[in-house]
Amino acid sequence: MKIQKVMVVGSGQMGSGIAQVLAQTGYQVVMNDMKEEFVQRGLAKITKQLDRDIQKGRKTDEEKAALLSRIEVSSNLEDAKDVQLVIEAATENKEIKLEIFRKLDEIAPENTILATNTSSLPITEIAAVTRRAEKVIGMHFFNPVPVMKLVEVNSGLATSEETFSIVEDLAKEMKKVPVAIKDFPGFAVNRILIPMINEAIYTVYEGISTPEGIDEVMKLGANHPMGPITLADYIGLDTCLAIMEVLYEGFGDPKYRPCPLLRKYVEAGWLGVKSGRGFYVYN
Repeated sequence: MKIQKVMVVGSGQMGSGIAQVLAQTGYQVVMNDMKEEFVQRGLAKITKQLDRDIQKGRKTDEEKAALLSRIEVSSNLEDAKDVQLVIEAATENKEIKLEIFRKLDEIAPENTILATNTSSLPITEIAAVTRRAEKVIGMHFFNPVPVMKLVEVNSGLATSEETFSIVEDLAKEMKKVPVAIKDFPGFAVNRILIPMINEAIYTVYEGISTPEGIDEVMKLGANHPMGPITLADYIGLDTCLAIMEVLYEGFGDPKYRPCPLLRKYVEAGWLGVKSGRGFYVYN
């Protein structure tokens, strides 16, 4: 099957980034979200990024215009009726994702591959709500998508070799590095990274040091380019909490218990950069 047109469901930071790179690669893209205002906001993010690339000499005005011409905006999932691939990049909430996949299974042609950008949820469980489990797969991109090279390619229990091969080739065409990862909670990167962030938050919770202090020791002592508390704010504290809960539930191991301070910040709406406040305050 040749992929020519792709729908990206979700136009936030991840969805707009995926749509941008697909269009840059030459694909026709349908960027979808629940409301027109959300999609327009996503398109504005792409435009702003392209303008920045032009200012830095990385792109021309002609390249920007060509890329944007390949992106169609949508607020109706029915627009998946003529695509060969859907990449779902909605919020990291299992029930929301399952409902999207149920609907897509009804709308998209039977040969269409349904991929999810989930950072932690089981691909097998998502596939089970469709009638095409062999065509459901994980494509976990990393933020910011235009810059980060890695794509974790996660096969569920029923995902076919053909589906894996098509998605792997697509990732390479997008100039990404696909790595095959088995379908376990958190996959690979987040199973390692998010518990480290959770432990860093515990050190703040227990008064071992301040957020600034913990970030400083990890940058200077472990040569991390960004401290774990700052990184948590950039990922989104709600996303960090959601992944920890998936790990805790999936493995049943107390080492994955979310820090109470992380939960309290999320309950307060202090989600990090996207809300203007997390462990740090942002303009």
